[in-house]
Amino acid sequence: MDNTPVVGRFAPTPSGFLHLGNVFCSLLAWLYAKSSGGKIVLRIEDLDPQRCSLAKADALARELEWLGLTWDEGAYCSADSDSFFQSRRCDIYAHCFDLLQQQGLVYPCFCSRSELHAAEAPHASDGRIIYAGTCRKLTAAQRSAKMQQRRPAWRIKVADELIAFTDMHYGRQQANLAHECGDFILRRSDGVYAYQLAVVIDDALMGVNQVVRGCDLLSSTPVQLYLYRLLNLTPPSFCHIPLLTDAAGRRLSKRDGDLEIAALRQHFGSPEPIIGLLAYLAGQLPKPEPLTAAELLLLFRPEKVPLENIVVPQLL
Repeated sequence: MDNTPVVGRFAPTPSGFLHLGNVFCSLLAWLYAKSSGGKIVLRIEDLDPQRCSLAKADALARELEWLGLTWDEGAYCSADSDSFFQSRRCDIYAHCFDLLQQQGLVYPCFCSRSELHAAEAPHASDGRIIYAGTCRKLTAAQRSAKMQQRRPAWRIKVADELIAFTDMHYGRQQANLAHECGDFILRRSDGVYAYQLAVVIDDALMGVNQVVRGCDLLSSTPVQLYLYRLLNLTPPSFCHIPLLTDAAGRRLSKRDGDLEIAALRQHFGSPEPIIGLLAYLAGQLPKPEPLTAAELLLLFRPEKVPLENIVVPQLL
């Protein structure tokens, strides 16, 4: 029996303000970890300097604290707090990128966005583009010539094999990256490292062994497991949870400003009604009623969390 303490994480991207969907995921990550006697790490995923800001990261942290979703180490509470901001970890990502290059697995890609979205490009059933491997086939001379014309992104070669895992909530999952994803980007043409690479490195080095996140990221898990293997890192357990949606089935998002916590805080005045609503939506209460995160922890039963996406009632 594995007695390793559970280490979960909050990993918000400070590109917008915290909304109800973010909190639902954070709450469940907190409940899964704490119900096992584990702890939570806060990491700020601010890889993209054009979209993210320190002011928004500060606001996210304050709102999590207000909701009672405290963390045990990481940004804003550890002596090395800065090391839990992805924007300050690029040297680590560069080192791992070099290791993959040394294995002959990384190559430059010169395809433009319009070329990737061309009609002949294959797509997955959910609309994702499956990269056709166009630039993998270039000769050394062709690559050298294209390097003179534009800065490339960098992709990793994927193997034609099945990658399987057992999700804590949805059970067995599997994918063949060659057929369902294609070679994926590790570093963008502007030099920003890809989420897939950064999140694998960070979770491994920060000791995270349980990842609770939205089911929209289920398809990312085989990609990340592939990188864990290539970098000789130990993967966490994965638990994907349903998304919160509006009545039309559209998932809540920062981009659309859906049910931001600042507005809900002004409306309700205290965190208890928000936590109680989320507890109800997560199948933990028969009806919404105010309670704290600590009170909900005593009631938490993972098997009651729904499998299907959850419609949020009109609140404001």
